[in-house]
Amino acid sequence: MKNRDEILDRLFRAAIAPVPPKEMPFGFDTRVLALVRASLPNGSAIIALFAQRAAMIALAVIALASVGVYRASTSNDDLPAEYAMADNAIQSSLGE
Repeated sequence: MKNRDEILDRLFRAAIAPVPPKEMPFGFDTRVLALVRASLPNGSAIIALFAQRAAMIALAVIALASVGVYRASTSNDDLPAEYAMADNAIQSSLGE
């Protein structure tokens, strides 16, 4: 029984003892700030990413325009009568 009482007394004394203040590990805040700064891209990387996206969009527009011009140049369809009449009227008014 004495052993239990001693263990219980030790437990109560440990519970009463003041809790030591918890501090951050040495250099923890520096490591956290370094990781945050490393994860954010710098200004030149943002500009390079924007330029790359703009170039890809420009290439897509050029490709679509090239396909449209090619299809229009290989088309054998004559203009419908309404367009032919309008084109004739424009040509005659410019010729005067």
